Amino acid sequence: MSLQIQNLTLKYPGSPNFVFQDLSFELKEPGFNSLFGPSGVGKTSLAKILTGDRRHFYGEEVDHEGMKTFLYSYNTERLPGWSGVGKHLEKITPAGRKERREELISIFGLEDCLRQRFSQLSLGQQNRVNLLRYLLQDFDLLIMDESLANVDELTREKIILRIKTLYSQRHFLYISHNVVEVSKFCREIVVLRSAERHPQSIVVRGQDARIDREIDRGRLDQTMLEIVNASS
Repeated sequence: MSLQIQNLTLKYPGSPNFVFQDLSFELKEPGFNSLFGPSGVGKTSLAKILTGDRRHFYGEEVDHEGMKTFLYSYNTERLPGWSGVGKHLEKITPAGRKERREELISIFGLEDCLRQRFSQLSLGQQNRVNLLRYLLQDFDLLIMDESLANVDELTREKIILRIKTLYSQRHFLYISHNVVEVSKFCREIVVLRSAERHPQSIVVRGQDARIDREIDRGRLDQTMLEIVNASS
């Protein structure tokens, strides 16, 4: 399965400026990859194009070979405040995935939240519940748009590493402003730049940290430098 963006062009109605102009890149392998760039370069717009939520664009945006289901998780998504967390997760769990649900609840550290209403949770807990819901579904690509915002660094790292192990044959696009995080955990980082720059995207190879693999600090520093240079 591969993800290919080819000659994508987008401009909002009434705006003189392009969001994308002939944007092209390819991610050939499943795994944990990233969209990275400053605010305003179109990361969320691109995510919505990939999931079919935005349709007014030009270009052959996605190579669908082997990929059918695209999901989009974002950090401001909320359940009804009165919703009981445990009962909601039980309701949306597909048949045969109870064990996976219990495993994810443990990984995400949500055992003490199951008897609470969604509105009673902290922002970090709410984001973890939202992300967990998507991981229980069928998907070929899951876009995580700041999905782990407000979650502490150690818990975030644990969750990302376990997701990579459990879903090694799925595609992920991780949207984050944390250059250390995307450099460390992602296989490839698509650095988006303004539409006036050519090329508009540069793909940087990340360190792709895993539970069973150490990363070299010098190589991590080099990756971060490449991302910063591509962004500037």
